Amino acid sequence: MDERRFVVWGSSGHARVLRDMIGTNDRIVALIDNDRNAEAIQDDVPVAVGIEGFRALLEKFRSDDLRGLVAIGGGRGADRLEILDLFAASGIETPELIHPLAHCAPSSVVGKGSHVMAQSVLAADARIGRGVIVNHGAVVDHECNLADGVHVAPGATLCGCVRVGENAFIGAGATVLPRLHIGAGSVVGAGATVTCDVPANTVVTGIPARPVST
Repeated sequence: MDERRFVVWGSSGHARVLRDMIGTNDRIVALIDNDRNAEAIQDDVPVAVGIEGFRALLEKFRSDDLRGLVAIGGGRGADRLEILDLFAASGIETPELIHPLAHCAPSSVVGKGSHVMAQSVLAADARIGRGVIVNHGAVVDHECNLADGVHVAPGATLCGCVRVGENAFIGAGATVLPRLHIGAGSVVGAGATVTCDVPANTVVTGIPARPVST
């Protein structure tokens, strides 16, 4: 298999995870970070700074010879989507990454630039959009639909037929009961149990989950 060369936007913890998910014949050739003090995740990979650093990379590499990964976790789905759009506009492909120890049902659908981590599950007919993170040990059960930019944190469970709006964040160990809707931009706190729909741009916590802010 031919070597694929990756440029990764982000150089902290999530970048380390993605580094371990790319194929053995692949390599990261550059990192980009908006933080001028960001440190490289491996000695032989330079860190460019911000959009100017990205433009400089495009002068060094052919865009059609690169693959782009966005290593920005947490509830920053809008940032992930913005950078995916930047990559696409620059002619850089943004493949999905699926860990070999994840289970993705044959009928599941994974959008461009999304990451499905080790020990996670995408069950039958689950659909996740662009720039989605299904983190370690998370379960996205049958017929769930996750819009672009969603992050399901480690150990969270979305029971069957859950819909999650764009850029929402489901905290570590949270549980969302079947057929509920989590609105766009909302945050489900770690360990919460969601028993009713959550409006857009709302933070819920607790068992059962209750709104605490908007």
